[in-house]
Amino acid sequence: MRLPAPILNWRSRILPTMLFFCAAIFASAQTQKPPIPPPEPPLPMPDSNPNGPVLHLTTKEVLVPTLVETHDGGVIFGLGTKDFIVEDNGVPQKVHVQEEMDTAPVALVVAVEQGGMSVLEFDKFMKLAPLLDTFLSDDRSQAALVGFDSEPHLVKDFTHSSDELNDGIQHMEPGDGGDAIMDTISYAVDLLNDEPRDYRRVLLLISEARDHSSKHTKTEALIRKIGRSDVLVLTVSFSPARAELLHDLADKDDVRTMNMISGLVMLAQAMKKNVTKEIAEMSGGEYTTFTGDKKFEQRVVDSARHTRNRYLLTFSPSNPTPGLHSLKVRLAQDYGARIVARANYWIGDEPVPSGSQ
Repeated sequence: MRLPAPILNWRSRILPTMLFFCAAIFASAQTQKPPIPPPEPPLPMPDSNPNGPVLHLTTKEVLVPTLVETHDGGVIFGLGTKDFIVEDNGVPQKVHVQEEMDTAPVALVVAVEQGGMSVLEFDKFMKLAPLLDTFLSDDRSQAALVGFDSEPHLVKDFTHSSDELNDGIQHMEPGDGGDAIMDTISYAVDLLNDEPRDYRRVLLLISEARDHSSKHTKTEALIRKIGRSDVLVLTVSFSPARAELLHDLADKDDVRTMNMISGLVMLAQAMKKNVTKEIAEMSGGEYTTFTGDKKFEQRVVDSARHTRNRYLLTFSPSNPTPGLHSLKVRLAQDYGARIVARANYWIGDEPVPSGSQ
């Protein structure tokens, strides 16, 4: 239908004017709209300090924390150099047992997840401070508290005071949806590397099992960092898959002897599924899980007790080939014992081989 001429003339005059005013209003809103304040900058990841204290672990000496228990959980004491066999990539090594089994002070970083699904566990976390007393049983030991969601941040610097740690824990609040586990582990290791060399450096990580939001730390870089450090990582994870846990228990005694490059690829892939478990096993620590209050408290207390009851084995690699090395620790005599020991270490600072993504 053809519109009358007056209407056509009205549309030809009014519509351009309306469009002009709409465009002007939109442009004015864009120029007058107050700028959105930028987000608070994230805490930068600490760089390695080249002038920091020398670590126990070097290319000449490898530290292997080793827990030896009976099947009912009792620690087997009194073992010496002749009682241990350590294999580096399948080759037995000459081992030394350090005397300071439970006398060295502890430098502890407690890293607690505030993001992701951790809000469901906050009632348990609030009871954490008294459980740390076993770590701080001597006057020199000290602990720092780190919280993390999509970024790690220092809540309390190193202190011997349980009251200060408790104050930090009680003021922790749920964070965003992230759980940057690898960034947090890297951050905590750097904090611990600044502690005196005669301390047992320990990271107690309380989190989910899978990393969802680390931005600063690549998987292979974290493998190198843990492999070159003497930090013992103890992980207490929530909401694990039961099938995965049963699989972990079944694989406890597997011999991890493999080609170094393929071993790196396998470890990197495993870390994508459960970084807390793989890092703990790399360092000689333990991966544990909880579902209720009592289980959580028991897991933390056991972690503290096991820290001081570990043998400290050292050896100089007979074949110091750069890269990832696989370790196996066993006893010369079969006591039917449960052995928890370091599974891997790293030699050298060279780039990761290609194909290890």
